[in-house]
Amino acid sequence: MTLSTLLTYIGIVAILFTLINVLAVKNSKSWSMSLMQNFAGVLFVFSGWVKAADPLGTAYKMEQYFDEFTYTFEPTWFGFLTPMFEYFGTISIGFSMVMIIFEIILGVMLILGHKPKLTAWLFFGLVLFFTFLTGFTYLTGYVQEGGNFFNFSAWGAYKESNMKVTDCGCFGDFIKLEPKTSFFKDVFLMIPATFFVLMWGKKHEWFSGKIRNIILLVSTIGLIFYCMNNYVWNLPHADFRPFKIGTDVAAVKDAEDEAAANVQITHWELENEGTGEKKTLPTKEYFADLKTYSKKNGWKVADQISTKPAIKPTKISAFDVTDYDGNDVSYEYLEGEGYNFMVISHKMDYKSEKATRMVQDSIFTVDTIQTPNSDSTIVVRTFDKIVDREETYYKTIWGEDFINDYILIIKPLADAAHKDGHKVSVVTGGAEKNVIEDFALKTAIMADYYTADDILLKTIIRSNPGIVIWKDGKIVYKWHKNKLPSYAEIKAAHLK
Repeated sequence: MTLSTLLTYIGIVAILFTLINVLAVKNSKSWSMSLMQNFAGVLFVFSGWVKAADPLGTAYKMEQYFDEFTYTFEPTWFGFLTPMFEYFGTISIGFSMVMIIFEIILGVMLILGHKPKLTAWLFFGLVLFFTFLTGFTYLTGYVQEGGNFFNFSAWGAYKESNMKVTDCGCFGDFIKLEPKTSFFKDVFLMIPATFFVLMWGKKHEWFSGKIRNIILLVSTIGLIFYCMNNYVWNLPHADFRPFKIGTDVAAVKDAEDEAAANVQITHWELENEGTGEKKTLPTKEYFADLKTYSKKNGWKVADQISTKPAIKPTKISAFDVTDYDGNDVSYEYLEGEGYNFMVISHKMDYKSEKATRMVQDSIFTVDTIQTPNSDSTIVVRTFDKIVDREETYYKTIWGEDFINDYILIIKPLADAAHKDGHKVSVVTGGAEKNVIEDFALKTAIMADYYTADDILLKTIIRSNPGIVIWKDGKIVYKWHKNKLPSYAEIKAAHLK
């Protein structure tokens, strides 16, 4: 679905609400104000809902924002703000839930006309906040690689690849909007936001104040439960990500790779380092005159202009799993026959502490002995004694709950699947080989241990750990750790 299609549907719903309000309820003071209330309210309820269905996705997006703010503000006069961004990064899920629920409740308040003046200022403030986020994201496209956002004189031509946060997450994974589109969407929303502040007295009001308070209270409690159910106890009930159940990942990846391979470079952007002159040449013309635009003559390639791929790439294009020796094992999931139980942990819960331990060293004496009837000698090592020696090493301390999840929940399933002849693998993000070896000893899970990008793993499943069953390149099913059935139940329902 495109943004224009979505806004059309929201507009239709807003018109229906307005007609009911004007013709049936007959409490509207202004058709236009009622329409703006309903449109903005329905928009906020929907955009909040798609994020409430996957609050972890919003939390991951906010982490990206906070990291980028820390990186941007730290070397400037605003560096004193960085501890705040770092703190928000540690509570990103709580921050995201508050923002999601606030957005939905504000949308309901607009539709109901609850506390018109307060709602007007809250809407104005939230839209201003969103405009700042999306505007910052969009404008970082003008910041050259290695530059700082606040060094405005060093800004160059807009490049989407310059942006560290590539989409605002306004509609979660339901619709991926380019930052420029998101920014202008929020600028447009400042129009009704300004009208609400200036003419809040013309807003309609549904029901009595007491009934509206009850609706908002019940909605808030329900939303808290709904958000927590979608990440604490279960997977998101609506999955808008590319790795949803039933997806033929192998086929999608082949199609996306083929589309990427067919992308053509149409123009070359050149810059002369000596004179500062810039030129954009068609590919044919550039290659016909390579000597003129060579490095010897001061020219360098500043950028390439390419055609758009026929299929827009998703995170499936970045599906890449390796073993701890660096060998690509993605084919085991994309091409392997039979069922593959993939246990995913995008983040391993552990810390390394420096510790000491006593080890024993064997001491030998070394003598040279001349061989009889010869001038040659041989070296003889003779055991002398054993001495104790203290050595320093790094001890891995595992989070108790994390290890228990694997021992009590994952291991019984993995053992049963392995016994039944199915492949079992544990795929982790961001852990060194020695840590994984310690983890394997600690859990005693019989599996192959692989690694992948943590963002990819977060995209595949919103649980740490989470379980995904693959077969012939397709995702058969997946479970949150707290909703994992027994192996017998899985076998009966999914291992056909």
